[in-house]
Amino acid sequence: MSYALCFPGQGSQAVGMGRELYEAFKSARDVFDEADDSLNFHLTKLIFEGDEKELTLTKNSQPAIMTVSAAVLKVLTDEMSAELKPVCCAGHSLGEYTALAACGVLAFRDAVQLVHKRGIFMQEAVPEGEGAMAALLGLDEDGVKNLCDNVAPNGEIQPANFNSPGQVVISGLSEFIDKAIESAKSYGAKRAVKLNVSAPFHSVYMKPAAERLKSEFEKISWNDAKFDIIANVSAKPVKTPDEIKSSLYAQTFSPVLWSQSVSYMADTLEIKNFFEIGNGDVLSGLIKRCKKGLNLFSGATPAKVEAIREAMEASEC
Repeated sequence: MSYALCFPGQGSQAVGMGRELYEAFKSARDVFDEADDSLNFHLTKLIFEGDEKELTLTKNSQPAIMTVSAAVLKVLTDEMSAELKPVCCAGHSLGEYTALAACGVLAFRDAVQLVHKRGIFMQEAVPEGEGAMAALLGLDEDGVKNLCDNVAPNGEIQPANFNSPGQVVISGLSEFIDKAIESAKSYGAKRAVKLNVSAPFHSVYMKPAAERLKSEFEKISWNDAKFDIIANVSAKPVKTPDEIKSSLYAQTFSPVLWSQSVSYMADTLEIKNFFEIGNGDVLSGLIKRCKKGLNLFSGATPAKVEAIREAMEASEC
């Protein structure tokens, strides 16, 4: 049986995540130490002991989540002797960058610096308070687009994350997000919830961040991917550096097609086993809502990582 490696994005962070791995395995400590050295600040201390609000800041949460995911992979391959043989890799937003490191496209050192800068660029693209995001529950894709078009006919809000059937996140200017929340039930939504984020991610207002990222792309080395990466912007595989950089640039201001990516992996590639590599199980929850009958494994504790390793070995039989 085949499997996919999946990497979580923002929202999966938690103070203390990865600490058990850090204390149990030298290879995990090496990853955290490399992140600290690469970023020139004590990210590890922030992850383990920091203030939750500070960890949630985009510039901090992005490298923190990536570091924990990288530590899980390192423990799997070095300490537990797992041989990675996924059909493909995929990541939700930030997680796509983690997938690049896992697939050998980027060195971890370069990747963690890049996502730290990505967080800064995204935060600086729109003044705090002017942008917002909201989750719409129980509304299909056409309903979401119809709501956005009617509430903001000049494109002030747009779909940002197609997370699962019936769960779509919209992004854009705060006043229009508020109007969409007020109107959502009249369009058929069961619920509309404003998200605790400080910028309108994956919207046209992120184009300045995308341009700054594009410049950073040219400062680091890129390799062909060892495994196909399912791109957020197309829900299709990318593998060469040019394909990957193009998709990452567009991803910054385009919707994350996560539901469509899961459908492609489960239906087209016939993958049954999905391993969420990182803290928590937020992504596994989305995958479960996208497609029934899949085998899901997640977590960043020694016991959870051991369970992932055992399931990987079984899936290769």
